[in-house]
Amino acid sequence: MQQWIDPLTLSRIKDMPLVAKTVAEGILQGQHTSVQKGSGIEFSQYRSYEPGDELGKVDWKLFARSDRYFVREAERESDTHVWLVLDASQSMLQQSVASKAQNGWNKLDYARYLLATIAYIAQQQGDSVGLIGLSDQQIDYLPCGSGQRHWHKLMLQLSQLKVGKQFPNKENLHTQLGNICPQGLIFVLSDFIQHDQEILDFMQPLNHSKNELVAMQLICDDEVNFPFKGAIRMEDPETQQQRLVSSQDVKASYLAAYQHFQMDLQNRLTVQNINLFTANIDQPLDESVYAYLASRRKVR
Repeated sequence: MQQWIDPLTLSRIKDMPLVAKTVAEGILQGQHTSVQKGSGIEFSQYRSYEPGDELGKVDWKLFARSDRYFVREAERESDTHVWLVLDASQSMLQQSVASKAQNGWNKLDYARYLLATIAYIAQQQGDSVGLIGLSDQQIDYLPCGSGQRHWHKLMLQLSQLKVGKQFPNKENLHTQLGNICPQGLIFVLSDFIQHDQEILDFMQPLNHSKNELVAMQLICDDEVNFPFKGAIRMEDPETQQQRLVSSQDVKASYLAAYQHFQMDLQNRLTVQNINLFTANIDQPLDESVYAYLASRRKVR
């Protein structure tokens, strides 16, 4: 049975490359027996050694850990451009009460480390990886590149990414990104809290036959379960407007509204043929990555 790493333990490790490598290698080591050839963040990279395989393809580091011979699969038709797009608006600073009490991750931090792990897997496969961080205050852009040096540059940019108030509007996107149009496998990480469908509008022109678009929604336990008691102060995550309410009076209506929000998001993405994957920031990071890779293998 897979053993997951406590997310609070990972959140206390400030070395992003170390966390990404630890999570990625732990997952891949446990999944080496189910190889699926292709391109772009595959479920596995290894298969058991067979007589006749070139010794140069044996992963000796994996042999040292497992005392078994595995061959790294690298025979793919072409390398993939993997784009990591991160919503850096104010609402992504949300975290659950339990996580906040223990100085754990908020949605943005969880997203950073999740993307760092995906980037590590991609660069291990020889794919090129690029990054776009989006907010109304600043747009961070790192073009696709491959190799260890580029991966560390991406780690630095992820760690230094600044938060703005809202997701940028069309005018800001056009002004700052110009004609840049990511192509390949594109991950869009966001809570999908929007004022006027601006995130979905951003994704729409990227959704064509040359691309594979994946929407990754960040949620937390408090949003899903509404565990609050007594009088609580609710705050709009992007406008900071507050309202004092009785948790008992609003719980049922809140949960109904949240369910409607999720169903509406799912329906809108389904119409556009975009896969939606939900990651709970109160669950282990390696479990979320594993679940995504497993769902990807199932789809393929």
